[in-house]
Amino acid sequence: MRAIVVESPEVLTWQEVPDVAPGPGEVLIRVAAAGVNRADLLQVMGVYPPPPGASEIVGLEVSGVIAAVGDEVTSWSVGQEVCALLTGGGYAEFVAVDARQVLPVPAGVSLEDAAGLPEVACTVWSNLVMTAGLSEGQLLLVHGGASGVGSHAIQVARQLGAWVAVTAGSEAKLEFCRELGAEIAINYRDEDFVARVREAGGADVILDIMGAVYLDRNVDALADDGKLVIIGMQGGVKGELNIGKLINRRTRVIGTALRGRPVDGPHGKGAVVEAVTREVWPMIGDGRIKPVIGARLSIEQAGEAHRLLASGDVTGKVVLTV
Repeated sequence: MRAIVVESPEVLTWQEVPDVAPGPGEVLIRVAAAGVNRADLLQVMGVYPPPPGASEIVGLEVSGVIAAVGDEVTSWSVGQEVCALLTGGGYAEFVAVDARQVLPVPAGVSLEDAAGLPEVACTVWSNLVMTAGLSEGQLLLVHGGASGVGSHAIQVARQLGAWVAVTAGSEAKLEFCRELGAEIAINYRDEDFVARVREAGGADVILDIMGAVYLDRNVDALADDGKLVIIGMQGGVKGELNIGKLINRRTRVIGTALRGRPVDGPHGKGAVVEAVTREVWPMIGDGRIKPVIGARLSIEQAGEAHRLLASGDVTGKVVLTV
């Protein structure tokens, strides 16, 4: 089969690699498209290696058609159109994945566009609902509201009955977030997001991709009993925090990642995929939540796709078609 091989961070080539086959409990997917994520960029740069035992090939989500099933698989059959949450291996013609990480293609979504859903949907639901318990009437602050995760989080939060504040770096992106349902849109380049959010009573939940650079200010932006959920480190990995702020207002700082989770367990990838299929897919199927695909490129253009995502010039997800 063919797959993207990383010759250097700047050189990604589509070339022959060893075939893969499904093991017990796995399915083999003939890939139609792969979603691009910031974790892919970090892996290519050598700072986010795959977990032990995972494929060295880049790619955390795909869509395609089941080409084969391994022993013990009864939930899927050859020929079904699916998408899947991966630990790696997505930038390829074929990928083998645990059957519990596979989802049907939502109604009304094309097979190629479905590749941009598993990572954002599972990230948002696992963090906002399963971890932070976001509920009706609460205020959610999303940093990077026009990103793939951000655009999905806005829509999910609104369906839960929550209010949404976002940060973004341009008026065009802020308007895009408003169209998705954000009530408070903050340009982080010239506005103080802490002041804006505190005016609204503070955030009950913050979904943060920045990490260290926003740590102290995020805690200041929380309401009493609020939760800061950190899912990214674009602004660094080490920061200082006044613990008294947490104790006095009973706030919590939570760090989570999806890629390295086991499949089993109440917060494992299998449970997340099951919850997303049950709760989120019907919202997509009837149009309450819409996939946001900002760019589609061929798999041979993986390097260009990475540069596009890194530039910040794209809104929503980038998808590579195979």
